[in-house]
Amino acid sequence: MLLRAPLTAVWLALLLSYGSEAKPNGSKNKKPKQVVPAIECDIRAGKINLPEFIAKCPSDCKQTKSQVYGTGVFASISSICNAAIHSGVITNSGGKVIVRKMAGQNIYKGSNSHGLRSLSLPKWRESFVVSVGKPKKGVIYPSSLDYIPSRPTYSKTGQKETKAPVVTTVMPATTPEPTRTTTPPPTTATTTPPPTTTTTLPPTTTTTTAKPRAAVHKARDTDSSHPYFASVAAASSARQSQNGHGKVTAQAIRGGTYTSRFPSRAKAGIRRPEAVGSPTIRRQPAPGHHSGTAFNRVVQMFPAERNQQQQQNNPNVSQAAPDSGYTWSEAETAPEMTGKSARDPRPDISEYERWYYNFGQYPPQSTDPEPQDTTHTRVGPVDSWKPEVNPFDSGFSVREQDSLPRADPEPVTQGDPNCKVDIAWLMDGSWSIGKRRFKIQKDFLAEVAQVINVGMAGPMMGVIQYGDDPVTEFSLKAYTNSRELKPAIDKITQKGGMSNVGKALSYINKHYFSDANGNRGGAPNVAVVLVDGWPTDKVEEASRQARESGINIFFVTIEGPDENEKQNVVEPNFVDKAVCRTNGFYSLPVSSWFALRKAVQPLVKRVCDTDRLVCSKTCLNANDIAFVIDGSSSVGTGNFRTVLQFVANITREFEISDTDTRVGAVQYTYEQRLEFAFGQHNNKADLLNAIKRINYWSGGTSTGAAITYAAEQLFSKSKPNKRKIMIVITDGRSYDDVRAPALAVHRQGVIAYSIGIAWAAQDELEYIATDPDKEHSYFVDEFDSLYKFVPKVVNNICQEFNSQPRN
Repeated sequence: MLLRAPLTAVWLALLLSYGSEAKPNGSKNKKPKQVVPAIECDIRAGKINLPEFIAKCPSDCKQTKSQVYGTGVFASISSICNAAIHSGVITNSGGKVIVRKMAGQNIYKGSNSHGLRSLSLPKWRESFVVSVGKPKKGVIYPSSLDYIPSRPTYSKTGQKETKAPVVTTVMPATTPEPTRTTTPPPTTATTTPPPTTTTTLPPTTTTTTAKPRAAVHKARDTDSSHPYFASVAAASSARQSQNGHGKVTAQAIRGGTYTSRFPSRAKAGIRRPEAVGSPTIRRQPAPGHHSGTAFNRVVQMFPAERNQQQQQNNPNVSQAAPDSGYTWSEAETAPEMTGKSARDPRPDISEYERWYYNFGQYPPQSTDPEPQDTTHTRVGPVDSWKPEVNPFDSGFSVREQDSLPRADPEPVTQGDPNCKVDIAWLMDGSWSIGKRRFKIQKDFLAEVAQVINVGMAGPMMGVIQYGDDPVTEFSLKAYTNSRELKPAIDKITQKGGMSNVGKALSYINKHYFSDANGNRGGAPNVAVVLVDGWPTDKVEEASRQARESGINIFFVTIEGPDENEKQNVVEPNFVDKAVCRTNGFYSLPVSSWFALRKAVQPLVKRVCDTDRLVCSKTCLNANDIAFVIDGSSSVGTGNFRTVLQFVANITREFEISDTDTRVGAVQYTYEQRLEFAFGQHNNKADLLNAIKRINYWSGGTSTGAAITYAAEQLFSKSKPNKRKIMIVITDGRSYDDVRAPALAVHRQGVIAYSIGIAWAAQDELEYIATDPDKEHSYFVDEFDSLYKFVPKVVNNICQEFNSQPRN
C-alpha cells in the first residue's frame, strides 16, 4: 500500500504534464481555414493565371449575359460563373466553384442547360472545367487570384504628350460677309458663313491649339518618303492640275479608281472627320496651286505600314505583337466632342467599312435644292476610330480579342434540316484515273459540299479513298460546315492501286458508320461510290451486307464500259447488284469526267430525298410487333415469368424508338387487357421495364378473341411504313374459334407467328401462323425451353425482310 501511493502520484504528474504540453501543440496543428476569393460574373477563366483555383460567384449572373462557349468543357474565354450555372454546379443565386484548366479543344459544342445558352466555338487554345466548390481533404487553394494584366499597345516613354495643333483654313470667297471665328475650349476653331452674306474677305488662316485628348491610335505624322505616299502625291498633283482654276474634286486620295458604294452626303462644305492622332498625312497645298482648295487631302496608312513607319520614326514607341492587327489600350478614351460633329457622320456603316472606304471615293456632293456655298471649308472636331465589336463577345480583353479567329462575314449555318443524312463519299484513287481526273473528282466533291450545306442540324459528310485498300480521309464528324470541307478535300492526295470497290463497301459497313466516326443514328446512312469505268473486284456480297445494315448505296459511274469493254468487267451488271434499289434512282451514269460537274445538283437532290432512302429501313428498325400473351390459370406464376423473359429477349434484338421498331403487348384469359400500346415506351430500357412489370392475370383461354382485340387496339394504329408482326404465345387449346380472327389479321397484312407450349393444339397453331406454317409456327414441350426459339424468330423476321424485291 505504501508503494502504490507514490506510484499513483507519479502517474498523475505525468498525465498532467502531457496534457499541458498537448494543448499548445494541438493549436499549432489546427487546419488552416480555406479562404474563398470572390469574383464578378463576367470574369473569364483565361484572365486568371492559375491552373486550379476556387472562387465564389455572386448572384444573378444569368442577367449579365456573359458568354459561355462549350458544354461540360468550356473555352477559357467563357465566364466562370455562367459556365458553372450551365453545368449545374451552382444556381443563379451564386456559390463556390472549383476551376481546373486543361488543354484546348478542337471544337466546343453549344447547348441549352439550366436556363442558360452556351455557344459553339471551332477551336481555342485553353479549356477549363468547373466542379462543386468543396475542396478535397487536405487540399488548400490560393486565397487570392493572380489576374493576367491586359497587354499594352502603343505607349510613349520618356516624353510628355504634346498638344496637337488643328489647322482651320478659310478659303477666299466671292460673296461678302464678315467671318466669325470662335474658339471653344475643347474644340477647334470653326467658321460659319451665313448663306446670304455679301462681304468679300481676303484669305485668312486661323490656327488654334486644341485641348490635349487621349487618342485611340497614337502614331507620329509621317512624311511622304514611303513609295505608296509618293505615288499618291503624284496622283494628287495630276488631278489638281487637270481640274484647273484651283478647283479640286472632293475625293479622298487612294491608289485606285474604286468608287464609293455609299450615297452622297448632303453638305458639300463639310469634309469627312478623321481620328485625332491617327496615322494620317495631311498635305498643305503645294506652291503654285490655288489657295482656294476646298478639301485638304488625307492619306491613311495600312496597319503594317503604320507600324513600320512608327518604329523607324520613333524608337520610344513600344509596339504590340506583330499579329495583333489593330490594338488599343482599355484605359484610353475617345476624344470628347460637342455640337453637330459629335454625332457619328455615317451611322449606317461599320467601323471596318469606315476605315476601308477612306481609300475610296467619297464625294461630298449636295442634295439640297437651294444653291450651296462651297467656297468655305469648315473643319469640325475629329471623331476617333472605334474598334469593331468582337464577333464572339463584346466583353473580351484586348489580348483575347487579338488572338480570336477571324470571323467570316457570312455566319456559319447549322446545315439544311431538310437533308439530315450521314454521307460517306467513296472516291476512286486508282492509277487508271490519272492526276487530272483525280483533281476533277476533288473539285466535284468540293462543289457538292458547298451545295449540300453541311451542318450538325443537316447533312454530315466524310470521305473514303479506295484503291487496293480503302483509307479514311476524314470521318463524318471531322468538319461541321461546308467552308471547312473545301480545304480538307483540296489536301487529299491520290493513293493509287486498283479499283477495289467491294473492299471499300465492306469497310464502310464494318468500320465507318460508327458512333466513334460521328454516325448520328437518327440520320439515314448513305454511301456514294464514284468509280472510273468499273470495279476490279466483286461488289454483290459486300453490297448486300451493307444494305441489310441500313446503308443506302448510290453509284456514280464515269465513263462506264461500252459494249466492247464489257468482256473485261469482273462482275457483269455490277451497278444493279450494288445499289439499294434497281429502279434507276440510285444509279447515275456520267459519260465523261468533264461532264461530272453537271451531276452535282441531281445527285444532291437524290441523297437529300429521305423519303426515298428505303434502305435505311432494316429488319430491326422497321416493325410494329404485338405480343399476345396467354395469362390463363394453366400457365402459373413461375411459368408466366419465363414467358415474359422470352418476350424481353426477342425485344432486345430490335432497335426501339418512335421512328424505329415499336412494341405493344396484350394479355388474355377469357377477357383481354392492353398492357401497353405501340409507341408508349420509346426506348429499350423503358420497354424492358414495362415488360417486367406485367402482372399475371389467371383465368380461361380465349385465343381467338385476343387476336381480334390485338387487331383493334394495336394494328389499327400501326404506321403505314411499318411491317406488322404478331407473336401469339399460348399453352393450351382455345375455348373459342381461332381460324376466322387469324384469317382477318392475315388479310390486313399482319405477319403472324404462333408459339405453342405443352398442351397447345398443333392445328390451332397452324391456323394462327402465316404461310408457310413451318417458318412461322413453333412448339416446345416445356416453358424452360422457350429461349431456344429467340434466334429462330428473329432470323426469320430478317430473312423475310431482306428477301423483298429491290426494284
